[in-house]
Amino acid sequence: MFCRIVFILRWWFLGRPDVGPEPALSKVEGCLRGEISFRILLAMNKVVASADEAIRDVFDGATIMIGGFGLCGMPENLIRALLRKGSKNLTTISNNAGVDGAGNGLLLAAGQIRHHIGTYVGENRLLEEMVLKGTIKLDLVPQGTFSERIRAGGAGIPAFFTPTGVGTIVAEGKETREFDGRPYVMERGLKADFAFVKAWKGDKLGNLVYRKTARNFNPMMATAAKVTIAEVEQLVEAGELDGDQIHTPSVYVKRIFQGELYEKRIERRTVRKA
Repeated sequence: MFCRIVFILRWWFLGRPDVGPEPALSKVEGCLRGEISFRILLAMNKVVASADEAIRDVFDGATIMIGGFGLCGMPENLIRALLRKGSKNLTTISNNAGVDGAGNGLLLAAGQIRHHIGTYVGENRLLEEMVLKGTIKLDLVPQGTFSERIRAGGAGIPAFFTPTGVGTIVAEGKETREFDGRPYVMERGLKADFAFVKAWKGDKLGNLVYRKTARNFNPMMATAAKVTIAEVEQLVEAGELDGDQIHTPSVYVKRIFQGELYEKRIERRTVRKA
């Protein structure tokens, strides 16, 4: 409380430099620095105990980006927590809608998704049935365009032009222009209320390292949401990660926790013939 009072005094004196003795500012500055340091420490404390705590404020009608390519690199713990929470009327932005009984397929089966934006739906019969019955809205986006729309949203770019989809149903209702003799269609950037991402390693500040193909869409999504929540296989102390190996800087991550029970299912197991 005292620091807040001193903060007000600082504003008063610095806002009017002709008023108040200069010596009084040293106390003001000292207390102000203490409060700023305390706020910085609070902001840097991003570790939460569980997936359930991490998604505590996900609301009905939220737009959520969910990392992963098929079942590879998907945030399994966050998806299960969202299933338990039961948030409804969600818009999900994810490469695909999982498979029947796994990944985003769990949310579909629970009737929690009303609108899905993705690139591939061939592994989910339930989604196909829901689309045909009109119980869910589906936007299919070319995969490269999908990735760039997310990147654009994270970079603050509202729209861009691409030749992909020109002359097809992808371009219906969208602005088209010609550049250097070639037609392009305008696509809007994608943003979300929340991004659920999965990384291999992360530190307590929120820096993330992904592993191989499990990286996929996770880094772009981490930049394009108001609240990015990361689950990691290994949570380490700040400073333990090699700075040159960090894929997602901590500035993008609001909450982080160490996940558990990683099933890491394989969609289609293929083995070499003997």
